[in-house]
Amino acid sequence: MVDPDKRLLLVDGSSYLYRAYHALPPLTNPAGEPTGAIYGVISMLRRLIQDYQPVHMGVVFDAPGKTFRDELFAEYKANRPSMPEDLACQIAPLKSVVQAMGLPLIEVGGVEADDVIGTLAVHGREAGLSLLISTGDKDMAQLVNGDVTLLNTMSNTVLDHDGVVEKFGIPPGCIIDYLALVGDSVDNIPGVPKVGPKTAVKWLNQYGSLAGIREHAEEIGGKVGENLRAHLDELALSQQLATIHCDVDLPLAPLDIRLGEPDREALVGWFKSLGFNTWLRELAGDDAGDPPGQPAVDRYNSDCPDADYVGIQDQASLNDWLARLAEAECFALDLETDSLEYMKARIVGVSFAVKAGEAAYLPLAHTGPDQPEQLDRDATLERLRPLLEDPDRPKLGQNLKYDMSVLANHGITLRGVVHDTMLESYCLDAAASRHDMDTLAGQYLNYQPIAYEAVAGKGAKQITFDQVALDQAVDYAAEDADITLRLHQAIWPQLADLEGPRSVYEDIEIPLLPVLSRIERTGVRVDADRLRQQSQELAETMQRLEGEAHEAAGGAFNLGSPKQIQEILYERQGLPVLAKTPKGAPSTAESVLEELAAQGHELPRLILDYRGVSKLRSTYTEKLPQLINTETGRVHTSYHQAVAATGRLSSSDPNLQNIPVRSAEGRRIRRAFVPAAGHVLMAADYSQVELRIMAHLSGDAGLLKAFEQGEDIHAATAAEVFGGEPGQVGDEQRRAAKAINFGLIYGMSAWGLARQLGIERGEAQTYVDRYFERYPGVRDFMDRIRAQAREQGYVETVYGRRLYLPEIYSRNNQRRQYAERTAINAPMQGTAADIIKRAMIAVDAWIESEASDVALVMQVHDELVLEVPADRAEAVGERIREFMTHAAELDVPLEVDIGVGENWDAAH
Repeated sequence: MVDPDKRLLLVDGSSYLYRAYHALPPLTNPAGEPTGAIYGVISMLRRLIQDYQPVHMGVVFDAPGKTFRDELFAEYKANRPSMPEDLACQIAPLKSVVQAMGLPLIEVGGVEADDVIGTLAVHGREAGLSLLISTGDKDMAQLVNGDVTLLNTMSNTVLDHDGVVEKFGIPPGCIIDYLALVGDSVDNIPGVPKVGPKTAVKWLNQYGSLAGIREHAEEIGGKVGENLRAHLDELALSQQLATIHCDVDLPLAPLDIRLGEPDREALVGWFKSLGFNTWLRELAGDDAGDPPGQPAVDRYNSDCPDADYVGIQDQASLNDWLARLAEAECFALDLETDSLEYMKARIVGVSFAVKAGEAAYLPLAHTGPDQPEQLDRDATLERLRPLLEDPDRPKLGQNLKYDMSVLANHGITLRGVVHDTMLESYCLDAAASRHDMDTLAGQYLNYQPIAYEAVAGKGAKQITFDQVALDQAVDYAAEDADITLRLHQAIWPQLADLEGPRSVYEDIEIPLLPVLSRIERTGVRVDADRLRQQSQELAETMQRLEGEAHEAAGGAFNLGSPKQIQEILYERQGLPVLAKTPKGAPSTAESVLEELAAQGHELPRLILDYRGVSKLRSTYTEKLPQLINTETGRVHTSYHQAVAATGRLSSSDPNLQNIPVRSAEGRRIRRAFVPAAGHVLMAADYSQVELRIMAHLSGDAGLLKAFEQGEDIHAATAAEVFGGEPGQVGDEQRRAAKAINFGLIYGMSAWGLARQLGIERGEAQTYVDRYFERYPGVRDFMDRIRAQAREQGYVETVYGRRLYLPEIYSRNNQRRQYAERTAINAPMQGTAADIIKRAMIAVDAWIESEASDVALVMQVHDELVLEVPADRAEAVGERIREFMTHAAELDVPLEVDIGVGENWDAAH
């Protein structure tokens, strides 16, 4: 291990400035000023200091102005675009923060940061130091030797001599020659045309150096040889431009570069103005700083301290912990089980945490000859029952819906759940990619929990948790409860400060948790015989479509092979190439085939039909029977609260949200969903709920009037756009109006509307213009919500659910426009999600208290599906309608379509 006093850690600040700018979303502080590049570089510097505890460390930046390379070659870096304004304005604050952190900041005029680092590397070696250079610049590989190593914190890779050979195929001594040959389009180093990395590496390994290549230039054949000989005179210039100069006059010696004490007062000021609230709290206490900005910036970033984890293996220890749990203001709970399937899982052990660093694991069913004595599972769970079922004993966990369902397998109803860290994270920042415990621990605690594979093994040799040795199980399981408690302590203060997101969390997401658990465990009956029959019919349809496709193609081919489809469509039949894959091949994506089919080409339509039928068969008619629980005779899906950024529920195993309803085959699958004997299925579906929310949010007088008078909104829109009375609107006009109504919600352009309706863009633009003339409040709302999103970086639903939109500041026009469309749609789609969740909570409460013979069995989009006694269907329907229509108070009435039937399809 290198002595920190004998190592010089140099950071290529200019390299990381650009990399952080492009790698991170365009974060902003509360004043709307860009901070993403600053945050990325400072995060990297903090991690380097933490990981290496350096004595000698400095940050090197390019100095403003031209360098000697510009004098050598006037076109040097001519291809580089000017620095974006939202990056340029971050440089000065970044440098100030770097210096406030106690880090020497080094700039030398007339040269680049690479040259300064190269010179310091040479002088550092002479002073007896080893060099660790943190950079993402490939040019730096020429500096690597036994005492100089490169560290790329973005990719977490270290390059020594062997690493350079492995990455580039040549040793560090050949890197300059390599760069001279291949050139650099960014720096505008000429190189040799048509000489890429493989050719350069081949020549250098064959001839040893650029000088050797020059000597043997006449031997190199082909076009590439001609290019080499034609550009031999330019290689000397390219070599000069690529060479890092290691003889720069420096303002300080390597041993003078030392990490100093941070300027705490300056850092407090900078972190406050930049909105880095977690780092600010580390310096100034929890009550300092402004309210949290975008949660992605606000991370708890400090390692977990030592923890005290114990096992509970006797009655005395159990009694002690039961007393501690009863006295705790709120305790963390986590189960270890023998399966991830909530309907099958049995408890192996229970872990608890009452304060950070103090947790216990109660093993109850670890098996094997070497496992020590454990308390009896059934008797111990009975002792835990009063505590777990007490609604007045607050509890928290991570994804407690699963634990709730597993406890139900043992006859215990978990009550008193007040916090779930997965849902806390989701309500704080729904757009974050993941909300699992390991990801959150890394983000908020800068900690990596023990991996399951570390105690249970991997792959085919992986064991279930009941076979894990008890000493390992204690550390793993108790840590889960401890980390969950720490995450709550890190996330909850941020969420609690945000009125809207906190309300969504406390009033919608947490109350919904037990509702979803009950729906999942109830499940829905599926007629396996009907599905098998349909599967056979779909197989016959696939065979027919395959034959028709072969006939249209003029020969047999594999309909599942994109390569063969490419060849037939574009080479044999000569169809127009509308799009290409990232590798440049003609695309066979569904959207492309749809467009080709719309142009009247038969084969693309047949391929699409075949794909659609094949997907129905593999996803539903073949798979659903395999998912039927042998004990209940039902399918038990898993609903996910923390996936869709807009708040909508998703489901898996099976995915009930994606069963097609527009095709006859899709509707037939719904016929296999059936009630128990003596019951019917009831489908209660909100009517045009997002359009009603649009009317509420926009306050447009025309839309409000149409809904208040109970008009057919699509016919009313058609009458406004095309003229006439709603009762005189034709089918085509109503279809066009429906496309406009829903299309505008999703940000559809006139071009997209033209494609959907099969009309000219100009005609579609006329429709859109007329729509906004008739409903000016809608346009005003869209303009207002876009401006609001740009101003504050997020949009909210009626109930305060928040969706952050970092891409609203993107320099990429396409990404920015997508964020603007999302800003318009998210408040409507999110409010619709909130409304149906509120309805579910109300319906479930009624079922639990008054209607135990009624069951909620599914939630799909804007629809609730219930299993209802046939003789009570009418009365139940009226109650359900009452709960759903009163789930929200909007400026227009909510309407609910209710149907009943012997299967799900018949209930519509």
